Amino acid sequence: MAVCKDDIEILTPRTDKREYRRIVLKNSLQVLLISDPETDKCAASMNVCVGFFSDPDGLEGLAHFLEHMLFYASEKYPLEDSYSKYIAEHGGRRNAFTSSECTNFHFDVNTDGFEEALDRFAQFFIKPLMSADATTREIKAVDSENKKNLLSDGRRMLQLQRHISMEGHPYHKFSTGNWDTLDVRPKAKGVDTRQELLKFHEEYYSANLMHLVVYSKESPDKIQSLVEDKFQEIRNSGRSFPSFPGQPCSSEHLQILVRAVPIKEGNKLRIVWPITPEIHYYKEGPCSYLGHLIGHRGEGSLFYILKKLGWAIGLYAGEGVWTLEFSFFEVIIDLTDAGHDHMQDIVGLLFKYIQLLQQSGVRKWIFDELLAVCETGFHYQDKVQPIYYVVNIASEMRMYPPKDWLVRSSMPSNFNQDIIQMVLNELSLDKVRIFWESKKFEGLTDMVEPWYGTAYSIEKVTTSMIQEWMSMAPNENLHLPAPNIFIPTDFSLKDLEEKIKYPVLLRNSSYSRVWYKPDIMFSSPKAYVKIDFNCPYASNSPEAQILTSIFAQLVMDYLNEYAYYAQVAGLHYYISNTDRGFEVTLDGYNHKLRILLETVVDKIAKFEVKPDRFSVIKERVTQDYQNLKFQQPYEQAMYYCSLLLEDRSWPWMEKLEGLPNVKAEDLAKFAPVMLSRAFLECYIAGNIERAEAESMIQHVEDIFFKGSNPICQPLFPSQHLTNRVVQLERGMNYFYPKEGLNPSDENSALLH
Repeated sequence: MAVCKDDIEILTPRTDKREYRRIVLKNSLQVLLISDPETDKCAASMNVCVGFFSDPDGLEGLAHFLEHMLFYASEKYPLEDSYSKYIAEHGGRRNAFTSSECTNFHFDVNTDGFEEALDRFAQFFIKPLMSADATTREIKAVDSENKKNLLSDGRRMLQLQRHISMEGHPYHKFSTGNWDTLDVRPKAKGVDTRQELLKFHEEYYSANLMHLVVYSKESPDKIQSLVEDKFQEIRNSGRSFPSFPGQPCSSEHLQILVRAVPIKEGNKLRIVWPITPEIHYYKEGPCSYLGHLIGHRGEGSLFYILKKLGWAIGLYAGEGVWTLEFSFFEVIIDLTDAGHDHMQDIVGLLFKYIQLLQQSGVRKWIFDELLAVCETGFHYQDKVQPIYYVVNIASEMRMYPPKDWLVRSSMPSNFNQDIIQMVLNELSLDKVRIFWESKKFEGLTDMVEPWYGTAYSIEKVTTSMIQEWMSMAPNENLHLPAPNIFIPTDFSLKDLEEKIKYPVLLRNSSYSRVWYKPDIMFSSPKAYVKIDFNCPYASNSPEAQILTSIFAQLVMDYLNEYAYYAQVAGLHYYISNTDRGFEVTLDGYNHKLRILLETVVDKIAKFEVKPDRFSVIKERVTQDYQNLKFQQPYEQAMYYCSLLLEDRSWPWMEKLEGLPNVKAEDLAKFAPVMLSRAFLECYIAGNIERAEAESMIQHVEDIFFKGSNPICQPLFPSQHLTNRVVQLERGMNYFYPKEGLNPSDENSALLH
């Protein structure tokens, strides 16, 4: 028997037609059932509330190793790896991950193979084999995964932050494990890793510590019957949830400046504070409020000032690593080379902005605006693939009451000035941890993090030092953001009389070709616009492609302060270079999409080169090309494959070689030439009427092709080029070996 919790109403998006049901099996396994008759994929995710925080001392990576071992075979299905084979044969995927306090297993599959896939999945939690024969092989798999990650700056810096914490706290641990921690060291101590694995499984893999989400096209009753039949035999030992009280950082780990050497080119500042976890106040959303303001990019924001000074090219602010017991608020700033030379000024400006927030007080209108954005985002969210949906829900079910399993912390709705002020007070001078990353520190450090080999050094910073940085920082006009004009208020659906199933050609002229597809399926107040500028002069040489790339990034750079408000409100745009020119893409709520489109088009039409911003963007493009050699081997293999097969594809090495010689005046001369001949391939879809779609493109045509001195001329017939790809004839074999670009990377890849 399953215990149904019909009295609990789960908050769902207004536009969501799926059915949800929460049940609790007799073994205390909590389950969320999702019925979606329209889906072509079924999925499931099991979240077990144990992670690497529970690894025994001296067996780092044991929880991760168990994640690997569990998936191979079960007593009912003893053939090794038959589960993975079954999933693949039925159009699916399977994966798993281990975090600090949970291990998540998940898969998706075509609907006709779901019942057996679910049974195979369930058996891993009922009677897994975890055979002795697989032990060495899977330790090697864990070790291989770890080697793949050794050159990841994100992982290296996260582990460095863990390393500089209290050794007795589980946050300090090494999470992945490797051959040394799971084989060499245990054997030296006479420890049998497999026996420890079995003990770990016996202790923690209990049904009452698990949460399951099942997504199917069947009715809730049918899904419930399946789940009861297949999962009720999971053992329930009644074990309590593992808990890890206490803070990971003592006073010696606060007020520190850590210089670290990354793998990739670039400079970065991570400013971190231990704070009260927002999960305890997720309805009040203190981190959401503060992250919104500190991470803002509009006029008067911290980023706006840093960008104006030429010191930063990116900024993020918000809650980072968190558990029920502790949390970190972080501000991550991507620095220019000039910004690297002004680290103290930048930290000083950050604390001046925090001081501004203290002096301004917590503003209800800002919270209400944020709530409006979050409410809209929740109620009109797009459907995501079932496999991602079930993982996102299952991995946090323990943290929230069932009624909030879907919304979780995405919609803070209770304005509480005191709670926001409490967390703001925690962003203090005496609790800060500053991590400063740059290749310029090579040879200037005196310590090495043991697991990833990151070179670093530490020095203490005092309150008086940071106060001096604040006083010496530039006196800029930092202020709160203006009200957001892009927040949509009209969510009405257009009365689309035409039930168009496939895109139709609205117009085809010498200027443009316009494809149109109204929304007849999703009933969403959103639209999608893509305008592909086919400009032959944009890609006729490596230098031309470099200049086109800088052009596209500069336009976005110029629009940053204005368009950021649209981004916050759920209306996004992108400008990127393509093989044949560049493309402009807009997607989001249709209410004010036209306003943003006209602004973007106007900025392109009136493009001019600002030398100071050109230098910043050129520096970023150069670093991006330099860092391509640090790509994973499989990414490098895919690059070489496209280089061999695609026509008119320029090697990035040639682009990098030409970059130093590119100057602002070159772009100033190139841009009008690039735009002088163009053809617009357009696609408009969503909650937009036919006349609106035609009017949009007519406006774009008028800007570029009309007037006494038009910016663009139509293409000559011979300039209408199509993408050409080499066809590999059947029966022919080709072998293209290539040495990896990074000699420090031990990994390899085979692409076929």
